[in-house]
Amino acid sequence: MVAMATDMATLCDDLLAETADLEALVTGLDDPRWSTPTPAEGWDVKDQVGHLAYFDDRAHESMTEPEVFVAHREDVLSHPDFADRMAAESRRFDGPATLAWFGRARSALVEVARRTDPSRRVPWYGPDMSAASSVTARIMETWAHGQDVADALGATRQATDRLRHVAFIGARALPNSYQARGLPVPATPVRVELRAPSGDVWAFGPEDASDTVRGPALDFCLAVTQRRHLDDLALDLEGPVAHEWLSIAQAFAGPPGPGRKPGQFT
Repeated sequence: MVAMATDMATLCDDLLAETADLEALVTGLDDPRWSTPTPAEGWDVKDQVGHLAYFDDRAHESMTEPEVFVAHREDVLSHPDFADRMAAESRRFDGPATLAWFGRARSALVEVARRTDPSRRVPWYGPDMSAASSVTARIMETWAHGQDVADALGATRQATDRLRHVAFIGARALPNSYQARGLPVPATPVRVELRAPSGDVWAFGPEDASDTVRGPALDFCLAVTQRRHLDDLALDLEGPVAHEWLSIAQAFAGPPGPGRKPGQFT
């Protein structure tokens, strides 16, 4: 069974590695390329990077000034157009300035995270979570939004075993996938067995579960972050709950996303 990493040094190192992969995709882009539409409707490349910078600032705030974070969160969420307000704040800069903001925000977050107790509870937009979970979520978000950027720019990324963080969140988020849609969470457990890029096997859930998900870790991560349609992935699903869950799976908090269309990237 794969457990969540709780060593903050390891988590921060992996977060910085994902950061470097994303920065390599966008460093040196000219204005038209920064404005390239991504698969997320209404978002261009700059929006993806600005989104990460904005929530890095919030994650830093939740660790250093939780009362300030909560007040800011309640103010933002009290407005019906809160999503537009967040987007407007992240669109203040041009491409290079957005990348610089992202670099500052990410560096500040990592600096404070390295000296934070991994078990310490910090507030977020849903339930409070551990500091280790907060950093793990930033890894997942960076990888997922980096995929949107790569798809927009026609780039191919090398899969690494850092995907274990994304896979862990994705497997643990089965209840969230249902709750986000107002559906009852099934009582039937699901076993997930994934082939890591290194060749290792990552497993989640009880060994004797009748419902199973098996396949490449990359494909599972693309499914649970809704970056590929399930029809385009090499996942072997057994059992009704496994099929239903993967059709609606989302590793991220918030309302259900629109996902991707079948064949969109073939």
